Amino acid sequence: MRHKHGYRKLGRTSSHRTALLKNLSIAIINSGKIETTLPKAKELRSYIERLITRARVGDANAHRAVFASLQDKRATNKLVSEIAVNFKERNGGYTRIIKTRLRRGDAAEMAFVEFVA
Repeated sequence: MRHKHGYRKLGRTSSHRTALLKNLSIAIINSGKIETTLPKAKELRSYIERLITRARVGDANAHRAVFASLQDKRATNKLVSEIAVNFKERNGGYTRIIKTRLRRGDAAEMAFVEFVA
């Protein structure tokens, strides 16, 4: 049973899971909207929203904290200087998940993850 369990394992080791979330975060920062499976989208939502909350401050320390998670200079700069600025007045809920379809190969539920305008 998974009562009060804090996160989804997504069938991966912990290092693979952190790499997956990091790469999905970079992808959504660069493109603004991505399509992935529903469990990955739900896990990505909490990960990216924590990063945006850190980045909203906008100082050098925010850059360091976000870069420590992303390890990508271009994505970090875009998140702190362009994306997080739009959410200064918003207390959470920076992303939207829209269910789209069932994937043809394995019937996995797919969803779009995008930033709220």
